Amino acid sequence: MKIAILDDYHDVAKRYADWGSLGGDAEVRIFNNFIPDEQVEAALAPFDVIVAMRERTPFPADRIRALPNLRLLVTTGMRNNAIDMQACAAQGIVVSGAPGSADANTATAELAWAHILGLFKHLPAEDAAMRRGMWQTGMPEPLAGKRLGVLGLGKLGVAVAKVGLAFGMDVAAWSPNLTDERAAEAGVTRVDKHELFATSDVVSLHLILSERSRHIVDAAALAAMKPTAYLVNTSRAGLVDQAALMDALVKFRIAGAGLDVFPDEPLSPTDSVRDLDNVILTPHLGYVSRENFEAFYRNALEAVKAWRDGQPVRVLNG
Repeated sequence: MKIAILDDYHDVAKRYADWGSLGGDAEVRIFNNFIPDEQVEAALAPFDVIVAMRERTPFPADRIRALPNLRLLVTTGMRNNAIDMQACAAQGIVVSGAPGSADANTATAELAWAHILGLFKHLPAEDAAMRRGMWQTGMPEPLAGKRLGVLGLGKLGVAVAKVGLAFGMDVAAWSPNLTDERAAEAGVTRVDKHELFATSDVVSLHLILSERSRHIVDAAALAAMKPTAYLVNTSRAGLVDQAALMDALVKFRIAGAGLDVFPDEPLSPTDSVRDLDNVILTPHLGYVSRENFEAFYRNALEAVKAWRDGQPVRVLNG
């Protein structure tokens, strides 16, 4: 049994799970670096089992068909929009989920707040200026009294909203199915989409990406924002019309953005967003923590063992 573990950028898969417990008939290869798209099929063709890290490596139908030996595809997490589940089922490939830790949502909310605070307090610019021997080059902005707009009031959105309330912010929320009652339970005000973008001093995104939510932050939404407002996205890049966002940032129609997610990941070293001074960039860290990765890899190993024993667990395409 040949097993490929993909996108282990932190080189922790061996330490966080006992892959040797699979026995001598299992050959495990760990890919610590991102495999370029044009090399994926050739690199993975020999493997019976692939453990994918979230949505880093897509598995559309044509790629699935190019992997004739593949019999089990394990995805960390319990949802992966980058895997064609029907194509896997048609080829007799089991797709199993490997959930992370219960603290993952908290970690993502914390990162959203790192971006918000970094933007309001101009932390990257001040840090860079201090290292050049300068002193107080910008004017930090207080959070109290400002409006935080939360797009999506699920577990993550509620966690972000609670911190905003603790800072004394006016917190408003919108999502397609949000009710006044649900908003009131979280202690926030439900507004319509236009009002959220038009009145918020920072908008933080916390929706699941689907065909319904794709580009929900469109040119009109960005145009409604104040020129002093910020956009923070620690959810999925597909929620935002990227061309419209880049145009708004380059022309300073909004004050800036905090971005942890990108249309193509890892982000190209030459991507033009890296050149913008009004953007804080992080490399999709929202789900990254020791606790989460330990759970990912241990549950992935469990899924491999269960499949080998003829009793697959957490099947996502069955």
